[in-house]
Amino acid sequence: MDRGEILKKVNAVFIDVLHDENVVLTDETTANDIEDWDSLNHIRIVVAIEKQFQCRFTSKEIQSWANIGQMIDSVSSKF
Repeated sequence: MDRGEILKKVNAVFIDVLHDENVVLTDETTANDIEDWDSLNHIRIVVAIEKQFQCRFTSKEIQSWANIGQMIDSVSSKF
């Protein structure tokens, strides 16, 4: 699975979890860029991404993410 496919699926997860059809993610997107991306929704997003890609992230991995690009790198490393 390439980065574009992963980004598309991650974007769909954000739309679903945040109930916002207008979410458009890029590699540079951070929590500061999306109004409803708070700490509680972050947990929901991570759990939904783990389910979507059938993988698990360590707390160290999750804490290292500064933007969507780094999140996608972690997802990509699971394949």
